Amino acid sequence: VQLQASGGGLVQAGGSLRLSCAASGRSISNYQMAWFRQAPGKEREFVSAITRSRHTHYADSVKGRFTISRDNAKNTVYLQMNSLKPEDTAVYYCTGSARVIISSLRLKDPYSDWGQGTLVTVSS
Repeated sequence: VQLQASGGGLVQAGGSLRLSCAASGRSISNYQMAWFRQAPGKEREFVSAITRSRHTHYADSVKGRFTISRDNAKNTVYLQMNSLKPEDTAVYYCTGSARVIISSLRLKDPYSDWGQGTLVTVSS
């Protein structure tokens, strides 16, 4: 499946952004989907995941501020980001796989398909 992330940009601290991840090539209805992010000089880290049954998972650093959702009819996954902080600045990547098991949702290696990333910059 091909994944296209969009919605990034420059926002002040405390602001909001909504990222979208549009899939093409096949339906993602059977996919576990996730967002990761990578700040300059840092490893790519888990942000959030949504299972095929719509259970959601969040990194502690974004819990209560970010919300992941999916619209299978539109073959799209979203990440609503509120109360943004400068430390949220990163390139955000969407990813998915039909084979990732629940215990591995937060690991980047099991995912097979990745989008190109969208840059989020939060100014203080």
